[in-house]
Amino acid sequence: MVKMETAELETDLSLFKYDNLEQLPSRYRELEETDRTERIDAALEALGDDVVILGHNYQRREIVDHADFVGDSYQLSKEAAAADAEYVIFGGVTFMAESADIITDDDQTVILPSMEASCPMAGMAEALQVDSAWAEITAAAPDANIIPITYMNSYADLKAFCASQGGLVCTSSNAHKAFEYAFETGDKVLFLPDKHLGENTAHRLGMENDIAEWDPWDPEGKDAADVAESDIILWDGYCQVHERFRVEHIDQVRDANPDAKVVVHPECRREVVEAADKAGSTATICETIANADPGDTWAIGTEIHLTNHLQRWHPEVNVLPLCGDACMDCNAMRQIDPNYLTWVLEELVAGRERNVIEVAPEEKELAEVALDRMLEI
Repeated sequence: MVKMETAELETDLSLFKYDNLEQLPSRYRELEETDRTERIDAALEALGDDVVILGHNYQRREIVDHADFVGDSYQLSKEAAAADAEYVIFGGVTFMAESADIITDDDQTVILPSMEASCPMAGMAEALQVDSAWAEITAAAPDANIIPITYMNSYADLKAFCASQGGLVCTSSNAHKAFEYAFETGDKVLFLPDKHLGENTAHRLGMENDIAEWDPWDPEGKDAADVAESDIILWDGYCQVHERFRVEHIDQVRDANPDAKVVVHPECRREVVEAADKAGSTATICETIANADPGDTWAIGTEIHLTNHLQRWHPEVNVLPLCGDACMDCNAMRQIDPNYLTWVLEELVAGRERNVIEVAPEEKELAEVALDRMLEI
């Protein structure tokens, strides 16, 4: 473990924190869906109320079909905390399972079926990396009270770091409120890891001219003193799915479907959000389709599996992907293979816990402070 420079925390890069990957045993790798479904159902019957399965909106059908709850990452964590299950199996990515571990009771165990399900965007802002940048930026603006805000899509140690510096966490739905809180309590904002959500939030608040970008990857990038002159400093991170969408995709959909409307996630580029008819979180996207009139056509700019779910859940609405499957697929979410789900469930029946996610006590305590600040706004 490494001690941070600007906070009383010890942590490590996620690469080393989650190096306990357990490979799927060979006997599970070629399961047919019918056999797998029967085995999952049998394991769930044996475990009963001792287990709850969470399925993120971006998970494939074979995971969602077995989930007790389907939704956004933080919503699912809250469902887990409200459940009385000893085991929480999170069909999501690492930072989501961490969030569940933070807010669930100490006697609940969180399991991520595959440790390979690690969000690339979360990995673009490692806490140790942010700690180093924070030292530079705050030194360049010694009289400014800079408030760090981290998107929910970040590791627990970064949430803890933000709390230690007077900051908080936000979701895509309440990012604007987090910014308002930060400017009420401080002078400037460092927003990470998603620069596109940060830019879209700045536009929503009429602060699009107060933005500077901090590129941690470029040693020849902007000087800290130049960046610190701006009121909003955006970390150069992004979602690899949502960044792929382009205005030309919207134009192509509208050319082919003149009556189509477009809804996109605010993790998309600014010009895509401006070109769309609507932008919002996955919950907003789901509500948009649920409230659409029969026969309406909506193109969805988010991960392909949510688009597929909405096509199944609302057959009366013409739901289209904004671009092709390869464009919209999240490689990290794909790692939660239903064969892995079968394995971890059958191991629990046998009394063995696999791929447990456990946030260190100090990290957990501080990360919860950051979450509590979000809830207060």
